[in-house]
Amino acid sequence: WALAMAIVNALADKYEDFDPNRAVYDYTGKVWSRVFLSLISSYPEITGDVKGLKERDGACLYVANHASWLDIPVICTVLDPVFKFISKAELSGVPCIGQQLTGGHHILIERDDRRSQLRTFKEGVKWLKSGVPLMAFPEGKRSQDGKLMDFKGGMFSLAVKVGVPVVPITLSNTHAVMPSNALFPVQSGGDGVLRVHVHDPIYPEGKTDSEIADEVRKAFMSKLPADQQPVEPVVVEEEEISEIVADAIISENNSTGKKVATS
Repeated sequence: WALAMAIVNALADKYEDFDPNRAVYDYTGKVWSRVFLSLISSYPEITGDVKGLKERDGACLYVANHASWLDIPVICTVLDPVFKFISKAELSGVPCIGQQLTGGHHILIERDDRRSQLRTFKEGVKWLKSGVPLMAFPEGKRSQDGKLMDFKGGMFSLAVKVGVPVVPITLSNTHAVMPSNALFPVQSGGDGVLRVHVHDPIYPEGKTDSEIADEVRKAFMSKLPADQQPVEPVVVEEEEISEIVADAIISENNSTGKKVATS
């Protein structure tokens, strides 16, 4: 996997038009994901709007619940077109995974750094406007017990800003196969144990971030098994991120104004 990334990266550096969105580069990770899951007998059962997923043209925001390291390779079995993860910056130091994220030009965020959050929003808008989908875990971190947690705000603001649909993807039982604190799977995920359900898209027109978040939460809960249902109602932390989104929009508008003034 690392060698394949190195070869594709060298070609992309040498030939400017070879892999502009790093689609080929990212595909090396998707191949590894599928081989890895097959080797551990944990290839997921995929249901829902799979046809729509394959035929969808243009950008969107994919979101999934998060309870295991296994979530990333499982997601990569479902999403074939090029997309960019919104991921914690600390993962850039993880062997191979970090190489995939940085070399594939994915979006890395430091949640405690306001500037990083602002930069993440701008990068996300840029990718979406260029037609490249994004993939995010709205909980912001892995659930320790597999249960759906509160959402961090902000992710749905990207969809509202650019006007792209949000596509929820429910991941079931990844925590049971590979707990959040485990380095290796503890059981097989085959024979329908690991399940992925692709929900119908949620369109942002006329909706607030919290309304979209509520629809996403309901979609997740409609397919999660009983042991992954939240103990308390899931809420979205909006106040702080709303200020960040506002700053990003003001910054973008100021930048646009400067360009107009100088042209």
